[in-house]
Amino acid sequence: MSAISNRPVLVGVDGSPVALAALRWAAVDAARRTVPLHLIYAIGVLGDFGSGFELGQFDFDSYRQGGLDALETARATATSESAPIAELEITTELVDAPPIPVLRDRSKAARLLVLGTHGLGAINRRLLGSVSTALARHAACPVAVIPGTAAPPDGPVVVGVDGSRSSVHAIEIAFDEAAFRGVELVAVHTWSGFLRFESSDQMQAEGEELLSRSIAGFGEKYPQVPVHRIVTEDRPAERLLLIGHKAQLIVVGSHGRGGFAGMTLGSVGQSVLHAAEVPVIIARSARACGTVESGARRGG
Repeated sequence: MSAISNRPVLVGVDGSPVALAALRWAAVDAARRTVPLHLIYAIGVLGDFGSGFELGQFDFDSYRQGGLDALETARATATSESAPIAELEITTELVDAPPIPVLRDRSKAARLLVLGTHGLGAINRRLLGSVSTALARHAACPVAVIPGTAAPPDGPVVVGVDGSRSSVHAIEIAFDEAAFRGVELVAVHTWSGFLRFESSDQMQAEGEELLSRSIAGFGEKYPQVPVHRIVTEDRPAERLLLIGHKAQLIVVGSHGRGGFAGMTLGSVGQSVLHAAEVPVIIARSARACGTVESGARRGG
């Protein structure tokens, strides 16, 4: 097995219910792909408290033991969740450092970073955890952000397409995910007539041509994946959320055609990430984590 194909699925653990939901999702994903699962609990004592806090006031040993207990619970949960699929190689790591830089660094050797979210619907959508938000912007591999609620088990995989390089990586991930799940892929492209002088028919035709060109070749690579194409006038994030509310997964690029070199997360990705109530994968740089393997198995 190549070094890239054996890269682990990486999970941030903190003992919370939303983190356990993300862990269950990650354990199933790793078991299906027969890759290792690496669990990290980052204590981050020195980064979590203000200047008025004295370390003498803090029972470090108890806090560290809490992290070890959370990792053991996570290991047991992942083992139980993956057992019906395959035996899973699980490693754990307790780190005395803040979680964001630790997970960002470990993501350089991961195929996927999986995190939970504290989003609880429309009222609390802005409460997406700071760790999840930061790593969706800065991780060195694709980032999956998993809500506490279960996604429809028979729903499609939805991907946003805009013709950018980041969009191409998102399409590849989406085809691979749809193949593993044995479900339909819904490829969505939206256009806007704002500050455009072409007719609606012409812009629709241009959008259809862009979508066809963007997914060309993936049908041959993933012949088992049926594809439903949607091209329409709309705002991209709104359309993705509308179509994706019954999906298993939404995949978006880290930034779109309006992005620039070094941009961390585009407005569409950010809007979908904060509002979606199903799992979302942000297609971070493929160069940092390797390309998605082909030959996916159906089912599961």
